[in-house]
Amino acid sequence: MSDPNHDQNAESRIVLEAIEKLSQPGDPMLLPGESMQVSAKNVFLVCPFNGVLAGTLYLSTYKITFTTTEHEPQLTYVAPMASVNTVEKVGGASSKGENSYGLDVQFKDFRAFRFAFKTEGRSRRVVFETLQRLAFPMSSGRPLFAFEYGVCAGEPAGSEVGVFDAKQELARIGVPCEGWRLSSCNEKYELCSTYPAVIAVPADVTDSQLEAVSNFRSRSRIPVLSWLHPENRSTLCRASQPLVGKFSKRSKEDETYLQAIVKVNPHSEKIVMLDARPKLNAIANKAMGGGYEDEENYANMELVFLDIGNIHVMRDSLKKLRDMCYPVIEDMHWMSNLENTHWLEHIRLVLAGAVRTVELMDRGKVSVTVHCSDGWDRTAQICSLAMLLMDPYYRTIKGFGVLVEKEWLSFGHKFQQRTGHGDKHATDEQRSPIFVQFIDTVWQITNQFPCAFEFNELFLLTILDHLYSCMFGTFLCNCEKDRTAVMDKTVSLWWHVEKNVDEYLNPLYASASYNLVLYPSASIRRLQFWSGYYTRYNPEMRPQENDYDRTKELYRVCMELRKQCTSMQKQLEEKTSQSSVSGCESTAGSV
Repeated sequence: MSDPNHDQNAESRIVLEAIEKLSQPGDPMLLPGESMQVSAKNVFLVCPFNGVLAGTLYLSTYKITFTTTEHEPQLTYVAPMASVNTVEKVGGASSKGENSYGLDVQFKDFRAFRFAFKTEGRSRRVVFETLQRLAFPMSSGRPLFAFEYGVCAGEPAGSEVGVFDAKQELARIGVPCEGWRLSSCNEKYELCSTYPAVIAVPADVTDSQLEAVSNFRSRSRIPVLSWLHPENRSTLCRASQPLVGKFSKRSKEDETYLQAIVKVNPHSEKIVMLDARPKLNAIANKAMGGGYEDEENYANMELVFLDIGNIHVMRDSLKKLRDMCYPVIEDMHWMSNLENTHWLEHIRLVLAGAVRTVELMDRGKVSVTVHCSDGWDRTAQICSLAMLLMDPYYRTIKGFGVLVEKEWLSFGHKFQQRTGHGDKHATDEQRSPIFVQFIDTVWQITNQFPCAFEFNELFLLTILDHLYSCMFGTFLCNCEKDRTAVMDKTVSLWWHVEKNVDEYLNPLYASASYNLVLYPSASIRRLQFWSGYYTRYNPEMRPQENDYDRTKELYRVCMELRKQCTSMQKQLEEKTSQSSVSGCESTAGSV
């Protein structure tokens, strides 16, 4: 008797070989390290905008490509394989009805493809199995595409190294200095496995004291320096919640440590603790061993709750936003549907928290420490946005890369868990669009200050695209410790940005005029739905004029005008110099 599993595997190999033979010289262009796995003809894409399209489906190790064969002009749909969220079968071999036998492919970037197949073949099964294998390599113990690309891209291995240097960046903001020192106690990630190897702490605090403080902070994430105000020396620190528990435990070491942070600020004897959570959530965390600081135990400290929801709230909000945007947009209920997602309200709270931080530090000259529960989600949002508003360096292309590397990557935002790279468990409770929300908030700020940023919208879109693409090693892993094993084997997103930097330049950028602190409005009336990201694949929402082409042309014109201004300025200086010489000669002659 034959083994049914053996027969099924043999049949799959035969079908796979038959489908692969359909590959033609006109196949999609491949990246270095990318290989074509399957190509299938007579597949139909059920498009909500263009109807049912016949064409050829290509599956490579990096992307999904569908090219029409009967539509004029020819249409091509491309999506990174790693951005697939779910793959589900639709209908069975006996299904009746046109295009009822196929696959539904949902993506993390709001897209969805439905592919229909003819029931007489076995191509659906092979495509389904290939998608499962290529889209979710982590679930089967296979490497992500970033490692293949890292070997073949032509960029030396370890291109991630050199993009961000912690000591160099701390030196740029003036550390070490009289009140702050660099500690090597986490050099081997033994103090805190999710913190960077290099941390800045008050100069009067010893490493042994740091270890005592770490025992009282969730995940051992002690308060450490993120940014130092260049003028008034107020400080922005980040941490995690204290482990006070339901019995309201105290830690003299933790209380003394926060006082050490207060003392290094020459302009204020007060510190403000910004707890990003709603107060009710913080109280609930006490029952689980966490909690918040008691103002009676911490001298000169003010505790403020920012009321920002947790990762589950944000995940549910984005799901509602996705359902509202794709595949069909209800024009009659657009505003009410948008309001019901609460997405812009969450953006408002995040931006308001950042603005409050800036006001305290820049105008009040008060030192601020930010934390949420574990200090790697809402804390990263508030700290990085506040630094973006206060430091014009982070508003440049290079500086923004440093900001992301510093506040998100090195300080342990869990990119692997929050995005689910290569993982088939789409309903994992750890997934959440925290970084997407941060980039959306940055976009909101660029709308209010269009001349204050060196980068354009395409730059932000590119970052989000490669958050999910797994083409680069930048957003892999959950912390710096884990990422050290990846850096030498993958290519950096910032290397790609540097190679194509002209595409990301903002033609309106005026660095000299905006070398100052920004105070954006956090009013819901000033916030906008980011159609350039969330509905960019909906042709009905796309502007007739291409924003990218318009920006490039505007940048070209600006560069030409600046060139003319420079030339005219030079001519004016030469004429002024000649006039001065002539005046001196006339004076000498009269004497």
